[in-house]
Amino acid sequence: MSKRIGYIDAMRGFTMILVIFAHVCHFCLGDDRMGYNAVFILFRMPCFFFISGWLFEPIAQRPFKTVARHKMMVQLLPTFIFLLLLAPPPFFFHQLGTLKGGYWFTFVLFEFFILYMLIVRLGKKWTPWVALMITIGSFCCSSYYHSLQVSATGIQSWGVNLLGFLSVTLWRFFLFFYIGTWVRRHFDSFIRWTNKPVVFLLITVAFFIVASTPHFANMWFEMLRFYIGGITGMWMVFTIFRLSASWLMRLRLSKPLQYVGTRTLDIYLLHFFFLPRFLIAYTSQLKAFDSQFLEFIVIMGVSLVILALCLLASYVIRLSPFLGHYLFGVKYERLKDNR
Repeated sequence: MSKRIGYIDAMRGFTMILVIFAHVCHFCLGDDRMGYNAVFILFRMPCFFFISGWLFEPIAQRPFKTVARHKMMVQLLPTFIFLLLLAPPPFFFHQLGTLKGGYWFTFVLFEFFILYMLIVRLGKKWTPWVALMITIGSFCCSSYYHSLQVSATGIQSWGVNLLGFLSVTLWRFFLFFYIGTWVRRHFDSFIRWTNKPVVFLLITVAFFIVASTPHFANMWFEMLRFYIGGITGMWMVFTIFRLSASWLMRLRLSKPLQYVGTRTLDIYLLHFFFLPRFLIAYTSQLKAFDSQFLEFIVIMGVSLVILALCLLASYVIRLSPFLGHYLFGVKYERLKDNR
């Protein structure tokens, strides 16, 4: 088993908190742009997929069936179980579209594992081009997906539903996953570049320029905004966590973030059950203060309470080897011995 890297786990923990933050904005307050979430959205999921690619690279060359079976047990089985709990039949079957009732990330990540293992077997010179084609093709598809849903009939409707079930429109995040694998392969060179203050400054400035630009009804502009913002944002966050590991330790933030980072799957699967959706009634009152900073403080406070409830539930569930194994993919020595 590979040794855990502190700043990677801390970065995962930080990003998981932002995921809860985003879902409080969306599901509980009904506005995705509150509390600086419009800025966080540029780098939040790119960071998650970047880390996932970074961690997956060393095992991508292992036997395909072995890796796919393991990832299916860890990624898909628990997600299906929690989705069934959250939306039992007949509602369950209506949740199998693109967003999977909110559980789309684990489905898409599993698909990325499969896609990456397939394309690396094509040969090194083809891998980046295939990754780019998948990414751009998905972004273009996502731009027209809604209109396809509305107009599709018969066999076309079946094809559109298949695209939704496979979350093809969300494959636009695949570039960030691939960059994570590339950074892992060329880590020393990457570190040399990110250690240069001028490079980090340029990346940070580029990110905030993108974050300050408004949206336009132009697919190519939005594509550039999405990828430039995502790449510079995840590069910036990764570098900050890598260089500030000792500083976070002195502030006693490193250990809590690392612990959250080791429980990201548990938290992701559990947090939908703890979202206080009744807060929607207070959205207008919070907006009346006209302060993004106040919104941030309130939403972050709610997010941390949800996080604490998730960690408590995770701890209790993991006391049972059976539940821990099948709900969170935890490996227990006792289960392995029985096999």
